[in-house]
Amino acid sequence: MAFIALGINHKTASVDVRERVAFTPEQMVEALQQLCRITPSREAAILSTCNRSELYLEQDHPNADEVLAWLAGYHNLSLEELRACAYVHQDNDAVRHMMRVASGLDSMVLGEPQILGQMKSAYAVAREAGTVGPLLGRLFQATFSTAKTVRTDTAIGENPVSVAFAAVSLAKQIFSDLHRSQALLIGAGETITLVARHLHEQGVKRIVVANRTLERASILAEEFGAHAVLLADMPQELVNSDIVISSTASQLPILGKGAVERALKQRRHKPIFMVDIAVPRDIEPEVGELDDVYLYTVDDLHEVVAENLKSRQGAAQAAEELVGAGVDDFMQRLRELAAVDVLRAYRQQAERQRDDEVAKALRLLQNGTSAEEAMAQLARSLTNKLLHAPSVQLKKLSADGRFDALAVAQELFALDEGSDKRSQ
Repeated sequence: MAFIALGINHKTASVDVRERVAFTPEQMVEALQQLCRITPSREAAILSTCNRSELYLEQDHPNADEVLAWLAGYHNLSLEELRACAYVHQDNDAVRHMMRVASGLDSMVLGEPQILGQMKSAYAVAREAGTVGPLLGRLFQATFSTAKTVRTDTAIGENPVSVAFAAVSLAKQIFSDLHRSQALLIGAGETITLVARHLHEQGVKRIVVANRTLERASILAEEFGAHAVLLADMPQELVNSDIVISSTASQLPILGKGAVERALKQRRHKPIFMVDIAVPRDIEPEVGELDDVYLYTVDDLHEVVAENLKSRQGAAQAAEELVGAGVDDFMQRLRELAAVDVLRAYRQQAERQRDDEVAKALRLLQNGTSAEEAMAQLARSLTNKLLHAPSVQLKKLSADGRFDALAVAQELFALDEGSDKRSQ
């Protein structure tokens, strides 16, 4: 029995290679079944995200080379190209790697929470494909439990480490209830998309997306149930906006002090929280001089992100220790499971011997033997049978000079070396 974690990630492979090694959802079930059919893997699961493609396997005898060859062939890559950026972890290291991945310790953004959900999805798909059995199943459950402990007992995922998330987190500090707030988002690029997602998840009452082209604003607005307008419509929307977050590619400011002053008058000086993520800036710096305006720049957010990253890195050490404890606990339980089959077989053998001797004792009683004699005969015979095989094997091991085995037997049977001397 061996566990293997094999794959590539953002630290070992370029985007080009990661794209070529990725598995689509439609491929997953067929790929898992083929993996178990062609390689020595008895159990298998595949985790495939934008930053990593990893195979988690259980094999009788570890053979990563065959799995690498299958992976290269499946994606039409040369084995040499794949081997140059792949990593392989086995047994304890494989268990540790899975737990670190699920806990966000191996992510591009330290502590990011999405990876745990992605790993749970990988497990669910593997179960659907019928490629997860009792051993890999236990490993996944232990991995999820450890990751949950890391999330609960450390600050690894508490503080935002993206500019978009930091902006929304600052908004939450200023407006205790975002459900009653309206947000105006200026731009429709990747950063504003992330901001819109975070605001939507926080339950912001109304989101307006303003952009140079209405079509691009409409696509983004439709995704989050927002309202799309042109940049020219910003003054009207500004009046009702509690949160303004801007990120465009404009070379000149698109929101000036005068427009904000007019909006504040109509708002009766109800505060506006503004974040200018753009470089060059979208919002004139003088806007920050106005009363009732909280203006933050991208540099302010970078300071928040840097401080939060520092906080996460401090929590990472505690998280690593929890992962280490999770690995030790799982491997101990696994070693205990290894004895179950032996114990079961030994118990079945002992029960057969007991039943045989009980049957003999009953026949003696039926033939007129006294109960005391029948019981004594049962006890002698059962004792002799239970001791026969161990006695023969211990004598043979001793004759072969296997004194280490004798020491194990002493421990196995919980024998006290001085017991015989005290009984004399």
